[in-house]
Amino acid sequence: MSLFGRSPRGGNTGTAALLDIREPHEWQAGHAPGAVHLPLSALAGDGLPAAARSRPVVVICRSGNRSRRAAELLRDRGVEAVDVIGGMRDWAGAGLPVVDARGGHGTVA
Repeated sequence: MSLFGRSPRGGNTGTAALLDIREPHEWQAGHAPGAVHLPLSALAGDGLPAAARSRPVVVICRSGNRSRRAAELLRDRGVEAVDVIGGMRDWAGAGLPVVDARGGHGTVA
């Protein structure tokens, strides 16, 4: 899957949505700018938020365990989804931006 443009399989065009499935306290402490938040527990029942519908989805959690399960659940529902291996820990470790709930410098909880 390409994060930008057309999928190699000829599917959805446009940028992927980054879906953070961590719990609210984890999200508030720090998340990737532009990510969409929906805890894994809510994903099971509520489906995708509007900002992540009709787009490829890249799922992230703290370490990659929950995101792997969420990506599998989404694929079973017909959503083009992949998980971020290593999660927010590796994201922050690579020097990528992390913001808190107020838009300031965040931390991975």
